Amino acid sequence: MTGGPLPAPTEGPILVVDFGAQYAQLIARRVREAHVYSEIVSHTSTVADLAARQPRGIIFSGGPKSVNEDPAPGIDPAVYDLGVPILGICYGAQLIARQLGGEVARTGRGEYGRTVLTQSSPSPLLADWPAASEVWMSHADAITAVPPGFVATASCPDAPVAAFHDPVRRIYGVQFHPEVVHTDRGGEVFERFLADACEAPPAWTHTSIIETEVEAVRAQVGTAKVLCALSGGVDSAVAAALVHKAIGDQLTCVFVDTGLMRADEGAQVEETFRRQFHMDLVHVKAADRFFAALAGVTDPERKRKIIGELFIRIFEEVARDLVSSGEHAGEAGFLVQGTLYPDVIESGSAQAATIKSHHNVGGLPDDLAFDLVEPLRLLFKDEVRAVGEELGLPHEIVWRQPFPGPGLAVRIVGEVTPERATILRAADAVVVEEVRRAGLYRELWQSFAVLPAVRTVGVMGDGRTYAYPVVIRAVTSDDAMTADWARLPYDLVERISSRIINEVDGVNRVVLDVTSKPPGTIEWE
Repeated sequence: MTGGPLPAPTEGPILVVDFGAQYAQLIARRVREAHVYSEIVSHTSTVADLAARQPRGIIFSGGPKSVNEDPAPGIDPAVYDLGVPILGICYGAQLIARQLGGEVARTGRGEYGRTVLTQSSPSPLLADWPAASEVWMSHADAITAVPPGFVATASCPDAPVAAFHDPVRRIYGVQFHPEVVHTDRGGEVFERFLADACEAPPAWTHTSIIETEVEAVRAQVGTAKVLCALSGGVDSAVAAALVHKAIGDQLTCVFVDTGLMRADEGAQVEETFRRQFHMDLVHVKAADRFFAALAGVTDPERKRKIIGELFIRIFEEVARDLVSSGEHAGEAGFLVQGTLYPDVIESGSAQAATIKSHHNVGGLPDDLAFDLVEPLRLLFKDEVRAVGEELGLPHEIVWRQPFPGPGLAVRIVGEVTPERATILRAADAVVVEEVRRAGLYRELWQSFAVLPAVRTVGVMGDGRTYAYPVVIRAVTSDDAMTADWARLPYDLVERISSRIINEVDGVNRVVLDVTSKPPGTIEWE
């Protein structure tokens, strides 16, 4: 059995209505950066559902469609009668214009990239902006006439109406994308909408997140025993610390050594949680079971689901053992996981296609015997790190780069074997060590090694070799929803390559991945 999603952490959220935009998550993050809670909802949500959340404001995202298509994503026009401030961005602005009596048409080839925004009259959202500024555009259609009661306040070369508003109903629209860094002063658009139009107090702070989630965890689990799936990564570590703050000795952390962890991960977990935080920690060494379950499996989705199910089965066994041993009174009926908001989004929802099943979301078995406790489910990674620091977790845990739940299994492209895991772990340790030594670890979102299960011909010591290649993968990102490949210094790449080939048996070639997300994902599987 699984628990439902936790309630929103604060009263009066800002709802981001997703019309299929690649930047919907970024809009939600920009709102949170202004210390106001936001949440993404589907454009298929009913007005009653939206009203029930008592939102302080609503933001319509962009989207890939044209509002003049049939069918086109829309929303019940009754939303405009809620009396709630609304901000439309790109497609969202065009939808407002079309639904309320304005005109949207194809005016030319559209605008893509940076362009100049020229103000024509005062705008509440663009107050104190210069008469002309650079903004980021991505649209084919354009608003050519504003609805009755609206005032056009800015234009661009291919957008006759680039900003408009209804001062009475507090409905606003911008054709450009204020959520991206390429728009000058884009953050001010959100700040003015939130503060002036929505009158939303900046109450979404790291302290408030902790206080809210501590109360939510206590209300959810009561006096029951709780297990935590502890991997050693920042997400599960922060989840464990937060739940431990809420319920103390009711929590037992379970660290399952799958044989697919990073170098020295087990020792670090033991040191932090058992000796520093004095948590009840069960260390399960299950590498043989995971390698046996993954034998012959090459499909990445099957790997994730196999690992997710075996994780749960081991937790069930630990729970039974704890009860039968008499160490704990009462069966552990709850399982803590470090699920984040991007995990939920990427695993598929009404708004997003399934990119990959995260083992702690789409990879869970149907007959799960626990209610899930997911205190980070509504948070982005940067928020999780800030909460971890507030809780007093060690710096090296809080700022550790993300690591996939299935571990090295999804960084081995092909069948997972003990030999390949050993090779990859050693190569990965070299990448991380050299990146740290170069002072780039905190600048990179992730930097790691990948092992394709193929062999290549090489020459070492005047002899022919037939060994594995290793791929260096390093990216920069804000939230993992999009990422750019990192331009590592050539001397750093050379040092990594030289060390891996000389120090890691079974490798004779090192290559560099220069793919951004999209079109690729950060992980290879």
